[in-house]
Amino acid sequence: MARQKKNPFKKKISKFMQKKLVLLFMGIVLAFVFLVGRITYINASSGEKYTKVVLDQQQYNNRTIPYKRGDIVDRNGTKIATSERVYNVVLDVKVMLSDEDYIEPTIQVLTDCFEIDEEDVRKLMEDKPSSRYSVLKKGVDYDTAQKFEKIDADEKNYPDVKGIWLEEDYVRKYPYNTLASDVIGFTVDGNVGSNGIEASYNSILNGTDGREYGYLDESSTFERTVKEPDNGSTVVSTIDLQVQSIVEKYILAFNEAHKNEASKGEGSKNTAVIVMNPQNGEILAEASYPNYDLNSPRDLSAYYSEEELEQMTDEEKVNALNELWNNFCVSNTYEPGSTFKPFTIAAGLETGVLTGDEGYVCGGVMHVGDHDIHCSNRSGHGPETLKQSLENSCNVALMQIGASLGAEEFCRYQKLFGFGEYTGIDLPGEGTTEGLLYTPENMDAASLATNAFGQNFNVTMTQLAASFCSLINGGNYYKPHVVKQIQDENGNVTENKDPVLLKKTISEETSEIIKDYMRGVVEEGTGSSAGVEGYDIGGKTGTAEKLPRGNGKYLVSFIGYAPQENPQVVVYVVIDEPNVAEQASSSYATEMASGIMSEIFPYLGVEKMTTDETDQVQE
Repeated sequence: MARQKKNPFKKKISKFMQKKLVLLFMGIVLAFVFLVGRITYINASSGEKYTKVVLDQQQYNNRTIPYKRGDIVDRNGTKIATSERVYNVVLDVKVMLSDEDYIEPTIQVLTDCFEIDEEDVRKLMEDKPSSRYSVLKKGVDYDTAQKFEKIDADEKNYPDVKGIWLEEDYVRKYPYNTLASDVIGFTVDGNVGSNGIEASYNSILNGTDGREYGYLDESSTFERTVKEPDNGSTVVSTIDLQVQSIVEKYILAFNEAHKNEASKGEGSKNTAVIVMNPQNGEILAEASYPNYDLNSPRDLSAYYSEEELEQMTDEEKVNALNELWNNFCVSNTYEPGSTFKPFTIAAGLETGVLTGDEGYVCGGVMHVGDHDIHCSNRSGHGPETLKQSLENSCNVALMQIGASLGAEEFCRYQKLFGFGEYTGIDLPGEGTTEGLLYTPENMDAASLATNAFGQNFNVTMTQLAASFCSLINGGNYYKPHVVKQIQDENGNVTENKDPVLLKKTISEETSEIIKDYMRGVVEEGTGSSAGVEGYDIGGKTGTAEKLPRGNGKYLVSFIGYAPQENPQVVVYVVIDEPNVAEQASSSYATEMASGIMSEIFPYLGVEKMTTDETDQVQE
């Protein structure tokens, strides 16, 4: 049997070495115990201090970075709604209470710098001593924030100011207060659009919050992670601020001139104006009265006294606000009156029922069915041509035209012109008129007669303005809209809202005839006070008797355009129950329209009549 070889590397450990190893191991154990004890002591005696540092950094470095809601601008780029950077004052109560020396200096800065009530801070100390995030004040401006930043950085003079920090935020501002309030709308609960473009384009105006991550202090080698916010897009409206200002000036002037105590300071129940480009459906101005301040949309003091407001219930105040926020141009429905007459004549020309050579005799009244239906001129207009029937706004002639069309064709053309249907305008709250029109099945002879001159059915201002544009532009019905473009925050175009041609209503030949007739309305007929020297204007007046008939309440209106050839601008004025003794006079609307047109036409570069055209008109 072979002998096992000895391992030359194997050494016998001496007793001395064994003792040495035991002592080393015991030393390591004692050192570990000492370290644990030291950490426990530090945590017990100064743990608040170190926890505070970590949590302070966590509060500062793990936070939401708010996005900036996009601007709304007019067609020329002027901001009409914007978000301004502000700051919220946040207090870390636990940090402030971590040392008695911190309390008074911190409260002093809160009261001196931010005007925060000392009692509120002390109550917060009692109620929520462990709070790490308490918002004491919102909307602090940049200058105040800078004042605090200097204090916060001044360790020499303010070593014991602890627990205050500023959180970035944005507040919505409207530089022109009441201007275009119906179109713009406002925001609630931060970035939720209410009414107007703010509501319709809410998702486009809004962005996505960013986030800052990381727990850093001065000695850390780790870098924090920042996800930048995605700011909202800019909405470029079709509104022209200058045109809008002129429109609102005239609306206000009328209501100021006709207000009295009985009407609670209002010159009418509603006064509204739309200015539109008939060649593409763009709305250049849209306003109604009463309006409201977008920066204080819940302030009713402009229309109610302090005593009246105190007596109002919460429900009454809500109803008053909803009425104030209502956009008459889009939401309200009413009987259009004689502004509808060009549509009836256009339908007659398109169907061949009319040729343009017709003649009528108006005796002031016409018996239809079981009713005597009167003309606006109860003495009668006498003999008149088709053109003169429109110039004179003759109900008798229009009733005869309606009868010639018949219920079937009349209702078909009403629908073709868009009445009874939504226009699809990009504003919320569009009024529905579907159930406010007759059908061929339920339209009797008297209803057809009154419908033919614009009574007994309802429209919205937007409906009538959009359809009227098709009467004068060759028959092209464009979708009305108040937004023309979307841009990113750097001004780069991301989407163009191109004109949308929805349908053809009439032929170019009929359009030319209707324009000629409506030029006569302004030159020689009921709309003569709408004329503006130097401009070739056409249009139609309207006087609608409101239900119940005979109560003396009227809605008067005028819709006009210029120039006669290739019209560039349409102006539609509606005054609902003007605060005057005799409401049934369209002159209130024509005079307002004339004033508006006299100012906006030169600004918009509307072509004036040539010398030859002027001579021809005078002849």
